[in-house]
Amino acid sequence: MSPPNGFQRPDPALIADLRARIARIERQTPESGGSPGALSLGSPELDAALPWGGLPRTVLHEVIAADWAANQTAAAGFGAALSARLAGGRGTVLWCRRRRDPWGRALYGPGLAAFGLASRQLIVARGRNETDVLWAMEEGLRSGAPAAVLGEVGNLVPGAARRLQLAAKAGGVTGLLLNGAGGAVAPGPAVTRWRVSAAAQAGAGASPRWWVELLRCRGGAGCAAPAAWFVEWRDGTTGRFAVVAAPGHRAPGPAPGGDVAGVAAGGG
Repeated sequence: MSPPNGFQRPDPALIADLRARIARIERQTPESGGSPGALSLGSPELDAALPWGGLPRTVLHEVIAADWAANQTAAAGFGAALSARLAGGRGTVLWCRRRRDPWGRALYGPGLAAFGLASRQLIVARGRNETDVLWAMEEGLRSGAPAAVLGEVGNLVPGAARRLQLAAKAGGVTGLLLNGAGGAVAPGPAVTRWRVSAAAQAGAGASPRWWVELLRCRGGAGCAAPAAWFVEWRDGTTGRFAVVAAPGHRAPGPAPGGDVAGVAAGGG
């Protein structure tokens, strides 16, 4: 059927581009507080430590484990919680990881759901190696489709993080790099860097808890880094962080191994 006289058939590519732009604008509206483009973490202490009043969107953030062998699951759980808050119950999270995890971990659906990340919101991309993982992350960030892209990388090749940062800005998508290199991590373009350790729960069945250190943030005056808190995940359906203590010295609890986001049982 031909369109009426005086009208042209809409260009499908143009329509798709407009929908992607609208989706990016919607994702950049903060849920509460913060500046435009910043996501409140739900904790006044955490938001105040960031010069944007929350976690800036459409850039790359980095999460590392204080001791990868002992705290890899805790770091992944913290990354999952950040992803869930970025998705806000509606958006999609692209999780990029190796087809065969070197540490034998698997994504655990009920644990992810406890962070408000439902299976219908999660797309898992599995690569043969870390080159594939980085490629999937970059393509996901540039697409503008997901609310967040999280990638697990052990050895970050030079320039890869910079490409991810540029892709996040180009696509208007927030990137989370779960860096499992261990030891000292070289400076990079990530806007914030968080170091995570598992912390003992308040009791059986209590909410996941971590010892979280904000090591640095780039591009903003007034950042409180370095700073550290005991952080607890509250209200899995609404998804927010809460600072439960801010001691002057580190005192994380033991961190047993487990499946990724088995942290619903305690961050370890």
